[in-house]
Amino acid sequence: MLSKRIIPCLDVKDGRTVKGVNFVDLRDAGDPVELAAQYAQQGADELVFLDITATHERRKTMIEMVKSVARQLNIPFTIGGGITEIADAEALLNAGADKISINSAAVRNPKLIEELAKAFGVQFVVLAVDTKYVDGKNMVHLNGGRLITELETENWIKQAEDLGAGEILLTSMDHDGTKAGFDCGLLGRINQMINIPIIASGGAGSMEHFTEVFQKANVDAALAASVFHYGEILIPDLKKELRGHGIPVRL
Repeated sequence: MLSKRIIPCLDVKDGRTVKGVNFVDLRDAGDPVELAAQYAQQGADELVFLDITATHERRKTMIEMVKSVARQLNIPFTIGGGITEIADAEALLNAGADKISINSAAVRNPKLIEELAKAFGVQFVVLAVDTKYVDGKNMVHLNGGRLITELETENWIKQAEDLGAGEILLTSMDHDGTKAGFDCGLLGRINQMINIPIIASGGAGSMEHFTEVFQKANVDAALAASVFHYGEILIPDLKKELRGHGIPVRL
């Protein structure tokens, strides 16, 4: 059985790590390169960096950050934000990123998933999906959660898998930053629908929440931000707890 992965997420804005609740009220959480090194030492399996206000003007900053992170790390890391074409992804992968994450650009141009998968391989392409429950349906949101689309989350994820996405990073906006637990129901349903790994995101507040999402939704990985950034949960403690519940993790 494959080990379950624990993934700290660093939302980066203007070169700093930030964290909010339900995608708003952002506050500073530290230097991303320093945090990355700490998490690697603690035993994180992977890292995700999301440039949450990415524009082409800031692409150079992100590339410098990727190079700095790559020098510090011996674990895989994923970069997302502002990737709209093959050249953007190529620049980040050349700078040392292991995978790239796309979200809004993929919704606007689904063929981008196919193009990236062909250019770099399926395993490099992570589709990030920000979902919110609206009028009885799970709907995909864009632009850091500010813009609702007409896409139902389940349909979009299935289409993305067919186009060549290698992994899904699914964030529940309703749960994000609330520390009330992951959306195990939605995660479990989608996991049964697709054959590629799912990273659960949004809602981690305690070690029990990680145990619950692995046991109930059988996701491949669980991602969190503030509980790690502010030292509320330490990764070695979390992995011991998971192992105690029979969940396979790499210690």
